[in-house]
Amino acid sequence: MAIITLTTDFGEKDHFAGATKGAIYSELPDARIVDISHSISPFSIPEAAYIIKNVYSSFPKGTIHIIGIDSEITPENKHIAVKLDDHFFICANNGIMSMICAEISPDKIVEINIHDKIQTSFPVLDVFVKAACHIARGGTLEIIGKTIDEIKPIKNVVPYVNDDKTQIIGRVIYIDNYGNVITNIKRSFFEAIQKGRDFEISARNNKFKTIYEKYSDFVNFEIEESKRNDEGRGLVVFNSGDFLEIAVYKSNSSTVGSASTLMGLDLMDTVSVNFIKA
Repeated sequence: MAIITLTTDFGEKDHFAGATKGAIYSELPDARIVDISHSISPFSIPEAAYIIKNVYSSFPKGTIHIIGIDSEITPENKHIAVKLDDHFFICANNGIMSMICAEISPDKIVEINIHDKIQTSFPVLDVFVKAACHIARGGTLEIIGKTIDEIKPIKNVVPYVNDDKTQIIGRVIYIDNYGNVITNIKRSFFEAIQKGRDFEISARNNKFKTIYEKYSDFVNFEIEESKRNDEGRGLVVFNSGDFLEIAVYKSNSSTVGSASTLMGLDLMDTVSVNFIKA
């Protein structure tokens, strides 16, 4: 039986996540369900896109990913099922998939059209679960929807580059559990514009001229540990997903602080990279 993952903004307090799992088990008692996250900020498409992009490939081929973010159906927000990289994704066509599809072309996209067979005010519980269980049984996408060619793009996925290629302007798309601030600037994009030039990264009043490969590269281990004073200081890395991240070394929002709290950075704030002419 295929794995079915759940990524939602339902939180842990309400019944929504549990009801969705119960509906899956009612259809497929042997289903394997994995909670990726139910703590996405409400209606935050960039957060969901970032998490899905960085997690899906860790699962076996054939995994079905239900994404319950901004899923109410409207004339401008239809439901889709996507086969991409031998995985299946079920979500609203609101831009969530565009971060993945920017690098890998989908094998098939269908606009789900089973709504006339299901009465629902809770599409994740009803429509998405029905579609996921159909796929898990080996059903084809064409049975649950009509083929379409494109998905809706998400705003601000691609950073802005000025005409003379001296500046990148990106945005904060995710703040992790440590308060680290992740931008939409990928390493490959950065390096293609940089072309070996020096740079300065600006986030509000904070400036950085070095990007580390990992957090501990920031530390000078030749200095005696008691004299380092590294905790709580800001740094920049390309994180495990290869996104430009502004962090605080060993951050803790209740003690030394975090990049988000200390630098006043929030979702969709701008981060700029200025390249210095050689």
